[in-house]
Amino acid sequence: MPELPEVETIARTLRPELVGKTILEADVRWARTLAMPSAKKFREQIQGQVIQSVGRRAKFLNIQLTPLREPQGRAYHLLIHLRMSGDLVIKDGKIKAEKHDRLILTLAPFPSPHGRGVGVKETYLVFNDTRKFGRVWLTDNIEKVLGKLGPEPLSDDFTPQWLYNALVSRHRQLKPLLLDQTFIAGLGNIYTDEALHTAKLHPLKSSNSVTKRQAERLHDAIREVLREGIRRNGASIDRVYRGGDFQNHFRVYGRTGEKCPVCGTKIKRIVVGQRSTHFCPNCQRK
Repeated sequence: MPELPEVETIARTLRPELVGKTILEADVRWARTLAMPSAKKFREQIQGQVIQSVGRRAKFLNIQLTPLREPQGRAYHLLIHLRMSGDLVIKDGKIKAEKHDRLILTLAPFPSPHGRGVGVKETYLVFNDTRKFGRVWLTDNIEKVLGKLGPEPLSDDFTPQWLYNALVSRHRQLKPLLLDQTFIAGLGNIYTDEALHTAKLHPLKSSNSVTKRQAERLHDAIREVLREGIRRNGASIDRVYRGGDFQNHFRVYGRTGEKCPVCGTKIKRIVVGQRSTHFCPNCQRK
C-alpha cells in the first residue's frame, strides 16, 4: 500500500497534468469503487467541475474542484485512497477500458463541459484497481472523510513536545500506535520500521515508557525517513507503484537476516498486529 512519500510523489506527478482541466464526464465501471455518493450522483455532481489543485492528506489524494458554470455552485473534493492495488494513470486520445479499470474521468483543457471542441485533445484519468480495495469519495465536506486523522508528520503541528505528550498519554506498543492513522497520518509499515530503527526504539516498546529524549529522536527520525522517501520518489516494492528507489536504501524493512547498516547484527523479523516488522536486536533493544 502506498504510504505518505508514495502518495506525495503521485500528487506531484499528477498536478501539472490535471490542474486547470475540466471534467467532462465520469465512467463508473464498478459502483463499489465509490465510497460516496452513489454512482448516479457522482456522475451528475462531478460533470463540469474544474480541477483547481492536486494535493495529499495522509495517504489520500485530495483533488480540489470548483464548478465551471455556476459561480454559486457547489465545490467538491475528489478523494482517492489507492489501498493495496490502486493505480492512477493519465491517458490520451481514444482509449479502450481495460479489465481492472474501475473509474474513468474524461478531461479537457477548455471551459465548456457540454462540447468537445475542434482539435481539442481529451485526456483521461483512469483508476485501475486489480483487487478492488481502493475507494473514491466526492464530497463538499472533507471533514466527513478526513476529520479523524491525526496530524501530518511534516506539518508545524507535529512537534517533539506534541509527540512526547501523545505517546505517554497512551499505553500501546510503538509499532501499532504509529500505524494508527488517527494518531499520526500517513505512516505505514515501511516508514514506521525505518523510523524506529533510526530512532533506536524497539517496535514493542510501550509508548508510555518513552522518555522525552527518545520522543525527540523518534520525531526527528519520522521526518528524516519521510523526507528521504519523498526525495527518492518513494519505494517501488511491487508492480503497482513505480518510479521510486527508496527501496534501495532501506535500513531494516524487508532485510531479514541481512546485516544492520549501523552495527552489523542480523536484522530480525517478527509479526506485530498481523504486520511484518523488521528491526535490529542490538540497536533497538527492548
